[in-house]
Amino acid sequence: MAAPLTLLLIVAATIRAVLFRSSLAEPLMERVEVVSPLNAWKRVVEGLALLDLGVSPYSGDVFHETPLIIYLFHFVIDYADIVFMIADGITAVALYLAVQDYNKTVFRKQKYALEADRYPHDCLELVRTPKEMFYIPLKVALFYLLNPFTIFSCVAKSTCGLNNAIIALFILSTIKGSAFLSAVFLALATYQSIYPLTLFAPALLFLLQRLYIPVNLYRPSFWLFTLQYAVMYLGSLCVIVCLSFFLLSSWDFIPSVYGFILSVPDLTPNIGLFWYFFAEMFEHFRFFFICVFQINVFFYTIPLSIKLKEHPVFLMFMQIAVISIFKSYPTVGDISLYMAFLPVWGHLYRFLRNIFLVSCVMLACSALFPVLWHLWIYAGSANSNFYYAITLLFNVGQILLVSDYFYAFLRREHHLTHGLYLKRKDGSEATLVLK
Repeated sequence: MAAPLTLLLIVAATIRAVLFRSSLAEPLMERVEVVSPLNAWKRVVEGLALLDLGVSPYSGDVFHETPLIIYLFHFVIDYADIVFMIADGITAVALYLAVQDYNKTVFRKQKYALEADRYPHDCLELVRTPKEMFYIPLKVALFYLLNPFTIFSCVAKSTCGLNNAIIALFILSTIKGSAFLSAVFLALATYQSIYPLTLFAPALLFLLQRLYIPVNLYRPSFWLFTLQYAVMYLGSLCVIVCLSFFLLSSWDFIPSVYGFILSVPDLTPNIGLFWYFFAEMFEHFRFFFICVFQINVFFYTIPLSIKLKEHPVFLMFMQIAVISIFKSYPTVGDISLYMAFLPVWGHLYRFLRNIFLVSCVMLACSALFPVLWHLWIYAGSANSNFYYAITLLFNVGQILLVSDYFYAFLRREHHLTHGLYLKRKDGSEATLVLK
Protein backbone atom coordinates (compact mmCIF):
# COMPACT_ATOMS: atom_id res chain seq x y z
CA MET A 1 0.00 0.00 0.00
CA ALA A 2 3.03 2.31 0.16
CA ALA A 3 3.04 2.91 -3.62
CA PRO A 4 -0.61 4.09 -3.89
CA LEU A 5 -0.15 6.35 -0.84
CA THR A 6 3.03 7.85 -2.32
CA LEU A 7 1.25 8.44 -5.63
CA LEU A 8 -1.65 10.07 -3.80
CA LEU A 9 0.75 12.38 -1.92
CA ILE A 10 2.46 13.38 -5.19
CA VAL A 11 -0.90 14.12 -6.88
CA ALA A 12 -2.10 16.14 -3.87
CA ALA A 13 1.16 18.12 -3.70
CA THR A 14 1.00 18.82 -7.44
CA ILE A 15 -2.57 20.13 -7.22
CA ARG A 16 -1.62 22.42 -4.34
CA ALA A 17 1.56 23.63 -6.04
CA VAL A 18 -0.38 24.54 -9.19
CA LEU A 19 -3.07 26.37 -7.20
CA PHE A 20 -0.46 28.28 -5.17
CA ARG A 21 0.79 29.75 -8.45
CA SER A 22 -2.69 30.38 -9.87
CA SER A 23 -4.93 33.44 -9.65
CA LEU A 24 -7.17 31.57 -7.16
CA ALA A 25 -4.67 31.78 -4.29
CA GLU A 26 -5.23 35.45 -3.46
CA PRO A 27 -9.08 35.37 -3.49
CA LEU A 28 -9.07 32.24 -1.32
CA MET A 29 -7.14 34.11 1.39
CA GLU A 30 -10.13 36.48 1.65
CA ARG A 31 -12.89 33.87 1.70
CA VAL A 32 -14.67 33.86 5.07
CA GLU A 33 -15.52 30.16 4.62
CA VAL A 34 -11.84 29.24 4.34
CA VAL A 35 -10.14 31.57 6.82
CA SER A 36 -11.21 33.16 10.09
CA PRO A 37 -9.80 35.94 12.33
CA LEU A 38 -7.93 33.19 14.19
CA ASN A 39 -6.12 31.47 11.33
CA ALA A 40 -5.96 33.92 8.40
CA TRP A 41 -2.52 34.09 6.79
CA LYS A 42 -2.65 37.88 6.37
CA ARG A 43 -3.00 38.23 10.14
CA VAL A 44 0.01 35.96 10.64
CA VAL A 45 2.03 38.17 8.27
CA GLU A 46 0.89 41.24 10.24
CA GLY A 47 1.98 39.58 13.49
CA LEU A 48 5.38 38.77 11.98
CA ALA A 49 5.81 42.38 10.86
CA LEU A 50 5.14 43.61 14.41
CA LEU A 51 7.54 41.01 15.84
CA ASP A 52 10.29 42.13 13.45
CA LEU A 53 9.77 45.72 14.61
CA GLY A 54 10.26 44.65 18.23
CA VAL A 55 6.58 45.18 19.07
CA SER A 56 4.44 42.50 20.69
CA PRO A 57 2.24 40.94 17.97
CA TYR A 58 -0.58 40.89 20.54
CA SER A 59 -0.45 44.65 21.19
CA GLY A 60 -3.17 45.30 18.61
CA ASP A 61 -6.37 43.46 17.73
CA VAL A 62 -5.13 41.75 14.57
CA PHE A 63 -3.07 38.70 15.52
CA HIS A 64 -4.67 35.89 17.54
CA GLU A 65 -2.52 32.86 16.78
CA THR A 66 -0.32 31.19 19.40
CA PRO A 67 3.32 32.25 19.98
CA LEU A 68 4.72 28.93 18.73
CA ILE A 69 3.01 29.44 15.38
CA ILE A 70 4.40 32.93 14.88
CA TYR A 71 7.91 31.82 15.86
CA LEU A 72 7.65 28.84 13.50
CA PHE A 73 6.87 31.13 10.56
CA HIS A 74 9.45 33.65 11.72
CA PHE A 75 12.04 31.10 10.53
CA VAL A 76 10.21 29.51 7.58
CA ILE A 77 8.21 32.45 6.18
CA ASP A 78 9.91 32.06 2.77
CA TYR A 79 8.82 28.41 2.59
CA ALA A 80 5.26 28.85 3.88
CA ASP A 81 3.73 27.09 0.85
CA ILE A 82 5.86 24.00 1.48
CA VAL A 83 5.07 24.06 5.22
CA PHE A 84 1.32 23.92 4.57
CA MET A 85 1.71 21.16 1.98
CA ILE A 86 3.88 19.15 4.40
CA ALA A 87 1.26 19.68 7.14
CA ASP A 88 -1.44 18.19 4.90
CA GLY A 89 0.88 15.30 4.01
CA ILE A 90 1.62 14.61 7.69
CA THR A 91 -2.11 14.65 8.50
CA ALA A 92 -2.91 12.19 5.69
CA VAL A 93 -0.07 9.80 6.57
CA ALA A 94 -0.89 9.93 10.29
CA LEU A 95 -4.56 9.18 9.60
CA TYR A 96 -3.56 6.40 7.20
CA LEU A 97 -1.35 4.70 9.79
CA ALA A 98 -3.88 5.26 12.60
CA VAL A 99 -6.76 3.72 10.64
CA GLN A 100 -4.54 0.85 9.53
CA ASP A 101 -3.75 0.01 13.15
CA TYR A 102 -7.36 0.55 14.24
CA ASN A 103 -8.60 -1.88 11.57
CA LYS A 104 -6.26 -4.54 12.94
CA THR A 105 -7.71 -4.00 16.41
CA VAL A 106 -11.29 -4.20 15.09
CA PHE A 107 -10.54 -7.37 13.13
CA ARG A 108 -8.88 -8.96 16.17
CA LYS A 109 -11.86 -8.21 18.42
CA GLN A 110 -14.26 -9.45 15.76
CA LYS A 111 -12.27 -12.68 15.39
CA TYR A 112 -12.44 -13.33 19.16
CA ALA A 113 -16.20 -12.63 19.16
CA LEU A 114 -16.76 -15.07 16.27
CA GLU A 115 -14.67 -17.77 17.95
CA ALA A 116 -16.67 -17.28 21.15
CA ASP A 117 -19.91 -17.43 19.11
CA ARG A 118 -21.11 -14.08 20.52
CA TYR A 119 -22.84 -12.91 17.34
CA PRO A 120 -26.33 -14.19 16.44
CA HIS A 121 -26.21 -16.34 13.31
CA ASP A 122 -28.57 -14.10 11.33
CA CYS A 123 -26.24 -11.09 11.58
CA LEU A 124 -23.08 -12.65 10.16
CA GLU A 125 -23.58 -10.50 7.06
CA LEU A 126 -22.73 -7.49 9.25
CA VAL A 127 -19.30 -8.94 10.04
CA ARG A 128 -16.51 -7.02 8.31
CA THR A 129 -14.09 -8.88 6.03
CA PRO A 130 -10.34 -8.23 5.59
CA LYS A 131 -10.91 -7.55 1.88
CA GLU A 132 -13.49 -4.90 2.71
CA MET A 133 -11.18 -3.24 5.25
CA PHE A 134 -7.98 -3.41 3.20
CA TYR A 135 -8.40 -0.15 1.25
CA ILE A 136 -10.00 1.90 4.05
CA PRO A 137 -6.72 3.60 5.20
CA LEU A 138 -5.99 4.68 1.63
CA LYS A 139 -9.56 5.98 1.24
CA VAL A 140 -9.15 8.01 4.44
CA ALA A 141 -5.95 9.62 3.11
CA LEU A 142 -7.70 10.24 -0.23
CA PHE A 143 -10.76 11.78 1.45
CA TYR A 144 -8.48 14.17 3.30
CA LEU A 145 -5.93 15.12 0.64
CA LEU A 146 -8.34 15.50 -2.30
CA ASN A 147 -11.21 17.06 -0.38
CA PRO A 148 -11.79 20.54 -1.90
CA PHE A 149 -12.20 21.92 1.63
CA THR A 150 -8.68 20.72 2.54
CA ILE A 151 -7.19 21.99 -0.71
CA PHE A 152 -8.78 25.45 -0.37
CA SER A 153 -7.63 25.68 3.25
CA CYS A 154 -4.06 24.78 2.26
CA VAL A 155 -3.92 27.19 -0.69
CA ALA A 156 -5.31 30.00 1.51
CA LYS A 157 -2.50 29.18 4.00
CA SER A 158 -4.98 28.79 6.83
CA THR A 159 -3.20 27.64 10.00
CA CYS A 160 -6.13 25.26 10.48
CA GLY A 161 -4.03 22.79 8.45
CA LEU A 162 -1.36 22.83 11.18
CA ASN A 163 -4.00 22.21 13.86
CA ASN A 164 -5.33 19.26 11.85
CA ALA A 165 -1.80 17.81 11.64
CA ILE A 166 -1.39 18.01 15.42
CA ILE A 167 -4.78 16.32 16.01
CA ALA A 168 -3.93 13.62 13.46
CA LEU A 169 -0.63 12.92 15.26
CA PHE A 170 -2.55 12.78 18.54
CA ILE A 171 -4.94 10.20 17.04
CA LEU A 172 -2.02 8.14 15.69
CA SER A 173 -0.19 8.22 19.04
CA THR A 174 -3.34 7.20 20.88
CA ILE A 175 -4.17 4.30 18.59
CA LYS A 176 -0.55 3.13 18.67
CA GLY A 177 -0.85 3.06 22.47
CA SER A 178 1.76 5.69 23.32
CA ALA A 179 0.25 7.47 26.33
CA PHE A 180 3.09 10.02 26.60
CA LEU A 181 2.99 11.13 22.93
CA SER A 182 -0.81 11.12 23.02
CA ALA A 183 -0.76 13.48 26.03
CA VAL A 184 1.87 15.74 24.41
CA PHE A 185 -0.01 16.10 21.10
CA LEU A 186 -3.32 16.58 22.92
CA ALA A 187 -1.68 19.34 24.98
CA LEU A 188 -0.40 20.96 21.75
CA ALA A 189 -3.88 20.75 20.18
CA THR A 190 -5.48 22.25 23.31
CA TYR A 191 -2.82 24.98 23.37
CA GLN A 192 -3.78 25.86 19.80
CA SER A 193 -7.54 26.22 20.25
CA ILE A 194 -8.84 25.02 23.67
CA TYR A 195 -11.62 22.85 22.20
CA PRO A 196 -9.55 19.63 21.72
CA LEU A 197 -9.68 19.34 25.51
CA THR A 198 -12.83 17.23 24.89
CA LEU A 199 -10.67 14.58 23.18
CA PHE A 200 -9.15 13.70 26.55
CA ALA A 201 -12.04 11.31 27.31
CA PRO A 202 -11.87 9.14 24.13
CA ALA A 203 -8.07 9.02 24.32
CA LEU A 204 -8.15 7.84 27.93
CA LEU A 205 -10.83 5.23 27.17
CA PHE A 206 -8.88 3.85 24.20
CA LEU A 207 -5.59 3.68 26.10
CA LEU A 208 -7.29 1.93 29.03
CA GLN A 209 -8.86 -0.64 26.72
CA ARG A 210 -5.57 -1.22 24.91
CA LEU A 211 -3.78 -1.55 28.25
CA TYR A 212 -6.07 -4.35 29.35
CA ILE A 213 -5.93 -6.44 26.16
CA PRO A 214 -2.55 -8.18 26.74
CA VAL A 215 -2.49 -10.62 29.66
CA ASN A 216 1.21 -10.56 30.41
CA LEU A 217 1.73 -6.81 30.90
CA TYR A 218 1.66 -4.77 34.08
CA ARG A 219 -1.77 -3.15 34.28
CA PRO A 220 -2.25 -0.21 36.66
CA SER A 221 -5.67 0.51 38.13
CA PHE A 222 -8.15 2.74 36.32
CA TRP A 223 -7.63 5.70 38.66
CA LEU A 224 -3.85 5.37 38.69
CA PHE A 225 -3.60 5.34 34.89
CA THR A 226 -6.11 8.23 34.62
CA LEU A 227 -3.98 10.23 37.04
CA GLN A 228 -0.78 9.39 35.11
CA TYR A 229 -2.32 10.43 31.78
CA ALA A 230 -3.80 13.63 33.27
CA VAL A 231 -0.42 14.56 34.80
CA MET A 232 1.37 13.98 31.47
CA TYR A 233 -1.28 16.05 29.65
CA LEU A 234 -1.35 18.95 32.12
CA GLY A 235 2.44 18.88 32.53
CA SER A 236 2.94 19.09 28.75
CA LEU A 237 0.40 21.93 28.54
CA CYS A 238 2.18 23.86 31.31
CA VAL A 239 5.56 23.39 29.59
CA ILE A 240 4.20 24.65 26.26
CA VAL A 241 2.51 27.68 27.86
CA CYS A 242 5.67 28.53 29.85
CA LEU A 243 7.77 28.19 26.68
CA SER A 244 5.44 30.70 25.01
CA PHE A 245 5.96 33.07 27.94
CA PHE A 246 9.76 32.79 27.67
CA LEU A 247 9.61 33.47 23.93
CA LEU A 248 7.54 36.63 24.39
CA SER A 249 8.50 37.63 27.96
CA SER A 250 4.82 38.40 28.38
CA TRP A 251 1.46 36.76 29.12
CA ASP A 252 -0.28 38.96 26.52
CA PHE A 253 -1.02 35.95 24.33
CA ILE A 254 -3.46 34.40 26.86
CA PRO A 255 -6.24 37.03 26.60
CA SER A 256 -5.43 37.65 22.94
CA VAL A 257 -5.71 33.97 21.93
CA TYR A 258 -7.90 32.16 24.45
CA GLY A 259 -9.91 35.19 25.54
CA PHE A 260 -10.58 35.90 21.86
CA ILE A 261 -11.78 32.32 21.23
CA LEU A 262 -14.08 32.28 24.25
CA SER A 263 -15.48 35.83 24.20
CA VAL A 264 -15.94 36.05 20.37
CA PRO A 265 -15.37 39.83 20.00
CA ASP A 266 -14.76 39.71 16.23
CA LEU A 267 -18.09 39.16 14.44
CA THR A 268 -16.67 38.75 10.95
CA PRO A 269 -19.08 36.42 9.07
CA ASN A 270 -18.04 32.77 8.87
CA ILE A 271 -19.67 29.35 8.51
CA GLY A 272 -20.31 29.11 12.26
CA LEU A 273 -23.32 29.84 14.43
CA PHE A 274 -21.94 32.69 16.55
CA TRP A 275 -21.42 35.78 14.41
CA TYR A 276 -24.95 36.66 13.32
CA PHE A 277 -26.55 35.84 16.66
CA PHE A 278 -24.17 38.05 18.64
CA ALA A 279 -24.32 40.85 16.08
CA GLU A 280 -28.04 41.09 16.92
CA MET A 281 -27.60 40.47 20.67
CA PHE A 282 -28.26 43.13 23.32
CA GLU A 283 -25.04 43.74 25.23
CA HIS A 284 -26.46 42.89 28.67
CA PHE A 285 -27.47 39.39 27.45
CA ARG A 286 -24.15 38.73 25.73
CA PHE A 287 -22.25 37.02 28.56
CA PHE A 288 -25.09 34.60 29.31
CA PHE A 289 -25.48 33.51 25.69
CA ILE A 290 -21.71 33.29 25.18
CA CYS A 291 -21.67 30.73 28.01
CA VAL A 292 -24.65 28.88 26.51
CA PHE A 293 -23.06 28.73 23.04
CA GLN A 294 -19.58 27.79 24.25
CA ILE A 295 -20.82 25.04 26.57
CA ASN A 296 -22.22 23.19 23.54
CA VAL A 297 -18.76 21.96 22.58
CA PHE A 298 -18.10 20.54 26.04
CA PHE A 299 -21.62 19.54 27.07
CA TYR A 300 -21.89 16.44 24.86
CA THR A 301 -18.60 14.92 26.03
CA ILE A 302 -19.96 13.18 29.15
CA PRO A 303 -23.14 11.64 27.64
CA LEU A 304 -21.30 10.55 24.50
CA SER A 305 -18.46 9.07 26.59
CA ILE A 306 -20.95 7.07 28.66
CA LYS A 307 -22.81 5.80 25.59
CA LEU A 308 -19.69 5.05 23.51
CA LYS A 309 -17.32 3.95 26.28
CA GLU A 310 -16.70 0.65 24.44
CA HIS A 311 -16.01 2.45 21.14
CA PRO A 312 -13.55 5.29 21.85
CA VAL A 313 -12.44 5.78 18.22
CA PHE A 314 -16.01 6.43 17.10
CA LEU A 315 -16.33 8.73 20.14
CA MET A 316 -13.22 10.57 18.92
CA PHE A 317 -14.85 11.02 15.50
CA MET A 318 -18.02 12.36 17.13
CA GLN A 319 -16.09 14.80 19.32
CA ILE A 320 -14.05 16.17 16.39
CA ALA A 321 -17.31 16.69 14.47
CA VAL A 322 -18.94 18.46 17.43
CA ILE A 323 -15.91 20.76 17.73
CA SER A 324 -16.08 21.57 14.00
CA ILE A 325 -19.76 22.49 14.20
CA PHE A 326 -19.94 24.39 17.49
CA LYS A 327 -16.56 26.16 17.80
CA SER A 328 -16.62 29.95 17.70
CA TYR A 329 -14.59 30.46 14.51
CA PRO A 330 -14.99 27.35 12.30
CA THR A 331 -13.71 27.02 8.75
CA VAL A 332 -14.04 24.37 6.04
CA GLY A 333 -10.61 23.04 7.05
CA ASP A 334 -12.07 21.88 10.38
CA ILE A 335 -14.84 20.01 8.57
CA SER A 336 -12.40 18.20 6.28
CA LEU A 337 -10.76 16.46 9.26
CA TYR A 338 -13.83 14.58 10.50
CA MET A 339 -15.03 13.97 6.93
CA ALA A 340 -11.81 12.05 6.31
CA PHE A 341 -13.09 9.42 8.78
CA LEU A 342 -16.26 8.67 6.79
CA PRO A 343 -14.68 5.71 4.89
CA VAL A 344 -13.89 4.09 8.27
CA TRP A 345 -17.64 3.89 8.90
CA GLY A 346 -18.50 2.77 5.36
CA HIS A 347 -19.99 -0.46 6.78
CA LEU A 348 -22.75 1.65 8.38
CA TYR A 349 -24.10 2.77 5.01
CA ARG A 350 -27.02 0.32 5.02
CA PHE A 351 -28.35 1.86 8.24
CA LEU A 352 -28.03 5.53 7.25
CA ARG A 353 -31.41 7.21 6.79
CA ASN A 354 -30.71 10.68 5.40
CA ILE A 355 -27.38 10.38 3.60
CA PHE A 356 -28.69 11.42 0.16
CA LEU A 357 -30.59 14.41 1.52
CA VAL A 358 -27.67 15.52 3.71
CA SER A 359 -25.18 15.16 0.83
CA CYS A 360 -27.37 17.31 -1.42
CA VAL A 361 -27.83 19.95 1.31
CA MET A 362 -24.09 20.21 2.01
CA LEU A 363 -23.15 20.34 -1.67
CA ALA A 364 -25.79 22.98 -2.40
CA CYS A 365 -24.74 25.09 0.60
CA SER A 366 -21.06 24.86 -0.37
CA ALA A 367 -21.94 26.17 -3.84
CA LEU A 368 -24.24 28.91 -2.50
CA PHE A 369 -21.79 30.36 0.05
CA PRO A 370 -19.85 32.48 -2.51
CA VAL A 371 -23.05 33.32 -4.44
CA LEU A 372 -24.90 34.77 -1.44
CA TRP A 373 -21.73 36.49 -0.22
CA HIS A 374 -21.43 38.23 -3.59
CA LEU A 375 -25.11 39.22 -3.55
CA TRP A 376 -24.75 40.65 -0.04
CA ILE A 377 -21.34 42.37 -0.12
CA TYR A 378 -20.84 43.30 -3.80
CA ALA A 379 -24.21 43.37 -5.58
CA GLY A 380 -26.14 44.78 -2.62
CA SER A 381 -29.24 42.81 -3.62
CA ALA A 382 -29.23 40.65 -0.47
CA ASN A 383 -28.41 41.13 3.21
CA SER A 384 -26.79 39.25 6.09
CA ASN A 385 -29.98 37.21 6.65
CA PHE A 386 -29.45 35.44 3.33
CA TYR A 387 -25.88 34.45 4.13
CA TYR A 388 -26.70 33.37 7.68
CA ALA A 389 -29.64 31.29 6.41
CA ILE A 390 -27.33 29.23 4.19
CA THR A 391 -24.82 29.00 7.06
CA LEU A 392 -27.57 27.72 9.35
CA LEU A 393 -28.67 25.15 6.76
CA PHE A 394 -25.07 24.02 6.29
CA ASN A 395 -24.68 23.42 10.03
CA VAL A 396 -28.05 21.64 10.20
CA GLY A 397 -26.75 19.39 7.41
CA GLN A 398 -23.61 18.63 9.43
CA ILE A 399 -25.67 17.87 12.54
CA LEU A 400 -27.94 15.54 10.54
CA LEU A 401 -24.88 13.83 9.05
CA VAL A 402 -23.22 13.21 12.40
CA SER A 403 -26.44 12.16 14.15
CA ASP A 404 -27.24 9.80 11.26
CA TYR A 405 -23.87 8.07 11.64
CA PHE A 406 -24.43 7.93 15.40
CA TYR A 407 -27.83 6.27 14.85
CA ALA A 408 -26.39 3.83 12.29
CA PHE A 409 -23.51 2.88 14.60
CA LEU A 410 -25.83 2.20 17.55
CA ARG A 411 -28.23 0.23 15.37
CA ARG A 412 -25.49 -2.01 14.03
CA GLU A 413 -24.22 -2.67 17.56
CA HIS A 414 -27.77 -3.55 18.63
CA HIS A 415 -28.14 -6.01 15.76
CA LEU A 416 -24.78 -7.62 16.59
CA THR A 417 -26.13 -8.29 20.07
CA HIS A 418 -29.78 -9.19 19.40
CA GLY A 419 -29.82 -10.34 15.79
CA LEU A 420 -30.54 -8.68 12.46
CA TYR A 421 -34.12 -9.87 11.99
CA LEU A 422 -36.01 -9.18 15.19
CA LYS A 423 -39.21 -11.07 16.03
CA ARG A 424 -42.05 -10.37 18.42
CA LYS A 425 -43.27 -13.02 20.87
CA ASP A 426 -46.00 -14.05 18.39
CA GLY A 427 -43.37 -14.61 15.67
CA SER A 428 -44.21 -11.53 13.57
CA GLU A 429 -41.51 -9.13 12.42
CA ALA A 430 -40.58 -6.43 14.93
CA THR A 431 -39.60 -2.83 14.21
CA LEU A 432 -36.51 -1.43 15.92
CA VAL A 433 -36.92 2.04 17.40
CA LEU A 434 -33.88 3.66 19.05
CA LYS A 435 -34.68 6.45 21.52
